[in-house]
Amino acid sequence: MISPFVSIVIAVRNAEQFLRQALDSIAAQEFQDYEIIVVDDHSTDDTRAIAAFYPRTKIVDQEGTGFAQAWNLGIDAARGDVIAFLDSDDIWPPHSLAARVQLLASDPGIDCVIGRVKFFMEDGYSIPRAFRPELLNASRVAYMAGTAMLRRRVFDTMGKFEENWKIASDIVWFWKLRNSGARINLVDDVLLQKRIHSSNLSNIAATMPIYREELLAFAKELVLRKRSLRAPKVPT
Repeated sequence: MISPFVSIVIAVRNAEQFLRQALDSIAAQEFQDYEIIVVDDHSTDDTRAIAAFYPRTKIVDQEGTGFAQAWNLGIDAARGDVIAFLDSDDIWPPHSLAARVQLLASDPGIDCVIGRVKFFMEDGYSIPRAFRPELLNASRVAYMAGTAMLRRRVFDTMGKFEENWKIASDIVWFWKLRNSGARINLVDDVLLQKRIHSSNLSNIAATMPIYREELLAFAKELVLRKRSLRAPKVPT
């Protein structure tokens, strides 16, 4: 089996609090044939200095804002044929890259590999209002950026993350991936340790009106799509 070269994309904005732990978890990976693309959204703290300390790291300046644009810029800057994503406050167990790479390398027909996520509470923080405490009890299969490893051809076929969604871009993209016919395989093991704290963007976003608005808009889009598929074709 020929192992692919992996490009790891990390979107950051004033991420100094946890970024070093995220990058340390990459440095500790059993699989070491990778590059790191850090996309910086106008950080004013020590984020860039921390990122620059780690070898094989390229810092890309983000002109706009938002995770979707940052991930897309990272994909554009990546040299690898395989893309992975890690949030700046999360951690990969040491086997995370190796397990996904091994599965991809075993079958060229696999488009994407996902795994399980295990949530953990950061010491000194209380459980955010939008987070369900029962998720701390066990791991779960997760169609999310931090567990996914994707061949570049997936983005060539499906397109990248839609930047018109301010919050729901990853939810929309992974739903479309699951319904695209792409071959998605599972590593039935914890590949991502997701940190829960009061500044989690996902937990903050879940309390914002725009989050509910975007989910409703996407639900309406799905209804319209299903109706168009059921509509009889008019002979020409």
